[in-house]
Amino acid sequence: MLFNSHIFIFLFLPITMLGFLVIGNRGYYRIALAWLIVASLFFYAWWNPVYLSLLILSILCNYTLGQWLNKNRSKILLVLGISANLALLGYYKYANFFVDNINYLFGNSYHLETILLPLAISFFTFQQVAYLVDSYRGETQHYQFLHYGLFVTFFPQLIAGPIVYHREMLPQFTNTALSRYSSDNISIGLTIFFIGLFKKVVLADNIALYTTPVFEAAEQGIALSFLEAWGGILGYTLQLYFDFSGYSDMAVGLARLFGIVLPMNFYSPYKSINIIEFWHRWHITLSRFLRDYLYIPLGGNRKSTYRRFFNLIITLFLGGLWHGAGWTFVLWGLLHGFYLVINHLWQQICNRLKILLIRWRFLKVETYQHKTQRSNIWVQGISIFFTFLAVAVAWVLFRAESLEGAMIVYKGMIGMQGIVFTFSEMPLFSEMQLAWLIVLLVIVWIMPNTYQLMRQFNPVLLTYKSRIIQPHWLQWQPTRRWAAAYAIMAAIAILSLTRISEFLYFQF
Repeated sequence: MLFNSHIFIFLFLPITMLGFLVIGNRGYYRIALAWLIVASLFFYAWWNPVYLSLLILSILCNYTLGQWLNKNRSKILLVLGISANLALLGYYKYANFFVDNINYLFGNSYHLETILLPLAISFFTFQQVAYLVDSYRGETQHYQFLHYGLFVTFFPQLIAGPIVYHREMLPQFTNTALSRYSSDNISIGLTIFFIGLFKKVVLADNIALYTTPVFEAAEQGIALSFLEAWGGILGYTLQLYFDFSGYSDMAVGLARLFGIVLPMNFYSPYKSINIIEFWHRWHITLSRFLRDYLYIPLGGNRKSTYRRFFNLIITLFLGGLWHGAGWTFVLWGLLHGFYLVINHLWQQICNRLKILLIRWRFLKVETYQHKTQRSNIWVQGISIFFTFLAVAVAWVLFRAESLEGAMIVYKGMIGMQGIVFTFSEMPLFSEMQLAWLIVLLVIVWIMPNTYQLMRQFNPVLLTYKSRIIQPHWLQWQPTRRWAAAYAIMAAIAILSLTRISEFLYFQF
């Protein structure tokens, strides 16, 4: 069942909300939570009932193990628990990939039947691994199974995140006022949900019509011209942006309907001035998880510079592999790892050069600060543009189904397969596609994001210790004027539900 489907919007969601509020307003708080768990399990089973037992077994085992770890702090139990979770993920997600590579390297002919990937296994596995580690550290309390079950299964964030921590969610689930009716939660939640739905079905799905044929042609070995290749990758760069941003908004909005505030998972990443900032804005809860439970345990930046860079590359390598069982994802992760290394090296060089110039009195601190402030807008604009290009170049590997297809796109992007500027000679690039690219880039770079529009209503938990910059010229208010504007947006989005497409991150 998809968020962007009629059956979800007009049947599942109203019934789930009505049952939750009716039961909760009568004072049956625990029953209301149980109702929400049952609804979430039904939502998951709608995709494939066979794997519902896998999810339930995972919850039972990890909750029991978490209780033991909280009491005993056994490192052996922790290792066994993490290993069991990762083994399950590895079997379903990487078994075929591993066997195929073994066959290729050693000329074997081992064969496994195609293993259907259980929906959301990457997300609920990471979420529960974090819970086990926190239990071992003594950071979890004695939460009831009812609360833990909802922590894992809560349908707004079950399928594609955000990857939430127990300390963010479980205290909210234990609040007995949670199931009480709140008009503020309804208005805020619906507004954010329909913003996300509009992004998905109107923006992301429409630019996908121009992007998909380009990559399909590349997989068939068809040469791409310069503009066709760039049009395809820029289109995908924007498609992925609005698809994931739309999903993130819809998840936040749905959770808010039930009085739950989710952590921020997406914050205008294409406005980043460097790759370091990009990973603080894109899939924020994943990068946070990789930082807290992989990068820092590896040593983080506490050791030598070379060790720090090695840790970065290993972390992004595994982050790429998490996204998919394929060499394209591995190379995408490694490329971003090298991006981060170059970014950190550049910052170190600039900082040392500035210190030397000030120490040798070639540069005064006041002069440096004045020049920095004066040129700040232009420097930031250039930095944002080149960061965007670097990210777009890496997305080729993320989108391509094979290394051969990726190479054809890259050859087109550097002009090796012809440079043509006449639309009639480019079957995969049109005036309408160019118009879509311009409109979407304007939205991405100029317009405020959802959380900036609604900052004063605390739409999300801040994932990193930063603040949401609120534009003074455009702020959402629960007024009739804003309600009318968003009602029109919602109507356009619902009328656009003529073709139902999955969110891109559902495949991970």
